[in-house]
Amino acid sequence: MVAAGAALADEVGLAGLTMGLLAERLGVRTPSLYKHVGGQEDLIRRIAALALSEVGDAIGSAVQGYAGRDALAAAARSFRTFVLEHPGRYGATIGLEPSGPDDPLATASQRSLGPFRAVLRGYDIADPDVDHALRMLRSLFHGFATLQAANSFQWSADIDESFEWLIAFADRGLRATRGG
Repeated sequence: MVAAGAALADEVGLAGLTMGLLAERLGVRTPSLYKHVGGQEDLIRRIAALALSEVGDAIGSAVQGYAGRDALAAAARSFRTFVLEHPGRYGATIGLEPSGPDDPLATASQRSLGPFRAVLRGYDIADPDVDHALRMLRSLFHGFATLQAANSFQWSADIDESFEWLIAFADRGLRATRGG
């Protein structure tokens, strides 16, 4: 049911996802959904956990065998592709906080950060700076991908070239930060 909700969110947008619409899609009555989820908020949290796990797996697969700039580029491209292909489920990940360490959202969040941590190891970022570097990468790649998904780049420059420019910019910054 969560996978169906995630697919529906990708199709109609997260804001358009309702329990009634999901029930209709699944061919059940809306009250039947409440046997599986606690309501709309619970469904969104579960979609977010699914999305974070999926994006973490996609990025992890993409960076296998790469290091340095090549790993960074593979991670960035994989992340961007995920956001563009799954805008609804990715949208569910924004602004949610885990309720505690046992929350599936916490586990999925760490899973999604794992590949980026691996990328940063290739840059020899000092331990105290890893969280800052992770936030920087997420801000860059999230910002670009969500703006692109919202069709916000409407000037003439090629979007793919701009994204490659962003990757090069991040690579230069990380190399300049090497070792703290």
